[in-house]
Amino acid sequence: MASLDRKFVSFLLLLLTSLVAAAAEAGLGIDAGDRDALLRFRSQLNDPRLSLASWNGSNCTTWAGISCENRTGRVVGIDLGDSGLSGAALPLLCNLSLLETLVLSGNDFSGPIPHCFGRLQALRTLDLGRNKLQGSLPPEMAGLWRLEELVLAGNPGVGGLFPEWIGTFSYRLNRLDLGSTSVQGEIPEGLFHLSSLKFLDLSGNCLVGDLKDFEQPLVLLNLAQNQLSGTLPCFSASAGSLSVLNLAGNALVGGIPTCISSLRALTELNLSSNGLQYRISPRLIFSDKLLVLDLSSNELSGPIPGSLVEEPERAELLLLNLSSNQLSGEIPAEMTELRSLQGLFLSQNQLTGEIPVAIGNLTYLQSLDLSYNLLSGPIPVSLAGCFQLWQLKLDHNNLSGALHPELDALDSLRILDLAGNRISGEIPLPLAGCKSLEVVDLSSNELGGELSGAILKWQNLRFLSLARNHFSGDLPNWMFSFQYLRSLNLSGNHFSGFIPDGDFNVSDEFNGNSNEPYDGFSMVLVPVSVNFAGSRQLEFNYKLHSQVGIDLSNNALRGEIPEGLIGLRGLEYLNLSYNDLTGRIPGNLEKMGKLKRLDLSHNSLSGEVPASISGLRELEALNLSYNCLSGPVPTREGLQRFPGAFAGNPALCMEFSGKGCDTEASLPAGKVIGASGGGDDGWMSVGAFWISAVASFYASVVALLCSPMSREYIFQAFKPEF
Repeated sequence: MASLDRKFVSFLLLLLTSLVAAAAEAGLGIDAGDRDALLRFRSQLNDPRLSLASWNGSNCTTWAGISCENRTGRVVGIDLGDSGLSGAALPLLCNLSLLETLVLSGNDFSGPIPHCFGRLQALRTLDLGRNKLQGSLPPEMAGLWRLEELVLAGNPGVGGLFPEWIGTFSYRLNRLDLGSTSVQGEIPEGLFHLSSLKFLDLSGNCLVGDLKDFEQPLVLLNLAQNQLSGTLPCFSASAGSLSVLNLAGNALVGGIPTCISSLRALTELNLSSNGLQYRISPRLIFSDKLLVLDLSSNELSGPIPGSLVEEPERAELLLLNLSSNQLSGEIPAEMTELRSLQGLFLSQNQLTGEIPVAIGNLTYLQSLDLSYNLLSGPIPVSLAGCFQLWQLKLDHNNLSGALHPELDALDSLRILDLAGNRISGEIPLPLAGCKSLEVVDLSSNELGGELSGAILKWQNLRFLSLARNHFSGDLPNWMFSFQYLRSLNLSGNHFSGFIPDGDFNVSDEFNGNSNEPYDGFSMVLVPVSVNFAGSRQLEFNYKLHSQVGIDLSNNALRGEIPEGLIGLRGLEYLNLSYNDLTGRIPGNLEKMGKLKRLDLSHNSLSGEVPASISGLRELEALNLSYNCLSGPVPTREGLQRFPGAFAGNPALCMEFSGKGCDTEASLPAGKVIGASGGGDDGWMSVGAFWISAVASFYASVVALLCSPMSREYIFQAFKPEF
């Protein structure tokens, strides 16, 4: 009998399993009303990726991004993030009355946030981030008392005054993200007391008022890029929970209270770009969990504390940024014990002394910026131990000595900036192994010698400045043979010989085959992406802001300007001034359609001003002064907008209103004032004398100014000193 019972039970279990499988195979039927609402929603959308192509039939499980309740088939979840959808169809979702999750982030939905969303009483998650929504937060949303997550970040058109109901409408609200919107006013008082709140991001808005302390244990607080004022609170309620604290880009003042270091769970602290003052207390010591510390762009003064974290040799600090302050004294030796550092930024301070020899202990270091300080001494050989170094900026200090050959071990180096020091010796032999170099600035040093072909190993070179050094010899034929070269500055040296006429067609940038924008100045921006998921690795990248151009000015170059150089369509500036160039200005200037600045002054160029110069529609600055140019300069082409551009060319004359150019017409004309005696004859004799004298002087000046030796002697006092 027992055996039969067991067989019967087994049969029932098998039958039940079969029924469940059959039900699963048949699929869960979607509620008819909800199905119609979703189809109307789809009909009003642009769906170029066909993300909603599966919305067919009545099986809820086959509808992409849709979740249904098991028994009733009512739609309870929509997750269509990053699906490429656009349109203003959000109000059509208001009929899904049992909706609990609505995620539409990363699309192009437009229009206002629907007022009817207030009817979705079951909502727990509402994520409309990174769209193109506009308007203010509708007050009807205050009725969503079950809401746990509200994300509207990345909608710059969403703004208006920060509504007071945000802090009290839901006692379940765990995450509030209004980052990068246009919300204004003060932070609602209720948010400082909302016990359920753990993650608060209000960055990139227009919030004002004094920053208050929060009474609940937060995990993330991001109020960066606002206009908040006052002093730093201690965030005592979050001492054991707060992991990310970002208050950058506000107007906070006073010192950094030592109680901030009591936030034992802190992994990221960013207080940059405020008005923080005074010394960094030696008692401000953070836990070993800290990964990012950014105190840059404040008014902090005094020495850098020897230890910013507990047990530096065990610390996990990845990024330390103290740049753009008023810090003084030497770089603490203890800093070289932070073995996990990947980014160290101490630029634009008043640091003195030498670079610590133990800097080579930082073997994970990828970016080192000590620029704009008062550091002295040599560049330590031990830097070769930082073999992962990606950016090395030591510019504008007082460093001296020669570059060591050991530095060629830095084969990952992409940016090298040593400008504005007293570094001597020759290059690039000590850097020949740095094959990844893209940006090299060695300007304003004491380097010399001739250029070696080892530079050709820098095949990814984009920016090279050797300006204001003591380099000599001829310019090598391969000087322009870099495919990605964007900016070349060899000015203020002692280069001689001819400008090589070859390889001008190699660079995509010089030939106008690149559309990289330029914003008016030369700068290398290195954003750092902090992503701690998995590897805890920082991401370094850079964007080079620099005009496309060539500067060979203030050398001793001679000969004619190569036709190929003038024909480069991508150049935005060209400076060949203060050389000994001769011959005519090539006539194919109209090819340089992007040219904004042209300086050929202080040479011995002859002939007429090319008519093609009038075709340079983008030209903003022109200087052809102090040459031996002759003939008319037509003003009807708009060249009169460059005052002084033609000075020092005695044989040039300006053409007015298309009437031609007659130098004799500018001389004084005689007039008969009497009818008897020798008065008239005497006056004419004096006039003839002065005309003859002026003509003789004019011819002498032309001859004198067009003699290379005379010009070199006369104008040497006008040459800038470097």
